[in-house]
Amino acid sequence: MPSERAAPTPAPAEPLPPAGLADVRIVTASPETARRVAEVLRHCFDSTEQRSYPAGREGGTRLHLTVDTTHPAEPARSWLVASRASVAGRPRHDDV
Repeated sequence: MPSERAAPTPAPAEPLPPAGLADVRIVTASPETARRVAEVLRHCFDSTEQRSYPAGREGGTRLHLTVDTTHPAEPARSWLVASRASVAGRPRHDDV
């Protein structure tokens, strides 16, 4: 007689950030690498102060910040405008 297994309980859903904001989590082996990635994001978007936490037993770093995609700076502004224009005029792969 096969044993019945309970379905795994899904992890509680994290609250979604308000429209236009994106929560970003960076996980690296080095705190310096995490800071570099966060710095690039801050050059492209308005953001909150980063929060840093240990990640794993090996000494990695987990860094969190929230970026505001409604206020992009260069170079993100140019990229966003160009990507919107090219996507708008092109049919999608799954369009029938």
